[in-house]
Amino acid sequence: MVDLLWQTRAFIYSHFADTTHPPSVDVTAAHFDISTEEASEYYKELHNRHAFFLEPNTLTIRMANPFSGIPTDFKVHANGKTYFANCAWDMLGIPAALHCDAVIDAVCTESDETILLEIKNGELTQSPITNHQLLVHFPLPFARWYDDLVFT
Repeated sequence: MVDLLWQTRAFIYSHFADTTHPPSVDVTAAHFDISTEEASEYYKELHNRHAFFLEPNTLTIRMANPFSGIPTDFKVHANGKTYFANCAWDMLGIPAALHCDAVIDAVCTESDETILLEIKNGELTQSPITNHQLLVHFPLPFARWYDDLVFT
């Protein structure tokens, strides 16, 4: 069971990387030729272990950091696809996870301004049209992120 648990996690991340969205429990069950009930238990256990984050009272993956299962203001264009990140921190994590260059467009929460960034050869650059210093703000200390992961 433990091996299949972590294989399930790897499949979910691979599916995100390939398709930009999370697999459903049914897709995961079919991939491993197991029952939907068994795949559901793996989803619940992976959620409990913080391997990813399910929408409340569902088996729908909301976050598999750095990937978001829903559209957000943090878009990462990489490998000819558009991924959504959960936050500013995760928008930098997607190109790192995919080991690729990327163009990021994000909406600044405070100013509602679009920020353009580029990751090239592992280096971050800021678009010339964004002519001020950028900072990432975390509203909660790391130890409290799982108190309300969506807010964080």
